[in-house]
Amino acid sequence: MAPTDRSFARLARRGFLTGTAALTGAALLGGTARATGQDPAHAAWPRRFSLPDGFRPEGITIGKAPFAYFGSLANGDIYRAALATGRGAVVAEGLGAGHPAVGLRIDRGGRLFVSGGDSGEIRTVDARTGGTEKVYDVEGTFVNDVILTPGAAWFTDSFRPVLYKLVLDRHGRPGAVETVPLSGDWEQGPDFTANGIERTPDGSALLVVNAFANGGGLMRVDPRTGTARAVDLGPARLPNGDGLLLLGRTLYAVQQWQNAIDVFRLDAAGTKGTVIARITDPRFRIPTTVAAWGDRLYLPNARFDVDPPQPDTEFDAVAVDRL
Repeated sequence: MAPTDRSFARLARRGFLTGTAALTGAALLGGTARATGQDPAHAAWPRRFSLPDGFRPEGITIGKAPFAYFGSLANGDIYRAALATGRGAVVAEGLGAGHPAVGLRIDRGGRLFVSGGDSGEIRTVDARTGGTEKVYDVEGTFVNDVILTPGAAWFTDSFRPVLYKLVLDRHGRPGAVETVPLSGDWEQGPDFTANGIERTPDGSALLVVNAFANGGGLMRVDPRTGTARAVDLGPARLPNGDGLLLLGRTLYAVQQWQNAIDVFRLDAAGTKGTVIARITDPRFRIPTTVAAWGDRLYLPNARFDVDPPQPDTEFDAVAVDRL
């Protein structure tokens, strides 16, 4: 996911803007991720839709119905848009300035798990009522992205070499938060380091973007120990790696400042990946995260090149075809 005000200025100065089009067991953590709802009737659905002015979107999640949820960096609001029409509304009010909504995931019961960025918070929100259920102060430096597994919600911290494990009971209800230190091959950079998180195809481990080590790449993390091992991506690098999405053994990695999605074919254990394509689109305006419905990928445009964003700054989300 992306920076809020503290780290955004540093990243903006790096000038990572590129944009050429190119093609280049369900074990410990549960089963393989799959796209939802293959529906040929949605061909006429909009491929771009507006979000509220000044919203500052970052995270996206899509559950078991064709609705996308977006989090606001400005105040933590959650906006829900119908994929069939593009129309939507704020369905959960945030906690205000200083409490952003960064990474998002929704479970089958309609509970949202929200990364709180530099507020140092993890929040759970009832997407049906809009109510905030729990706020966990983990004293994190930047709680960034989140992934759900059968027994936990896992969160990254971009400035600390740790993961946060929010334990879930057998009904998916959240309990306590544990801090899992990262070790092994993990290299913590002097700036923004950990970002997107996913599961391996066989569900045995976690995949975490490390934007610093070896010029940027993926780490495979053992959830029991926190031991990280670098994933062999060949010559590919993820210096701007943000949101991750795993569909079968295909991993989509958003490279925000490159206005691109790099697509990898992974082995089952997630130890090795081969780049198979790069997806670009002229409508990309620094996308950050990605979610799937049917044969499409949906991405919010964070527009981090607009510094500072204004209340009337326009924001949108776009859809592209998945591979």
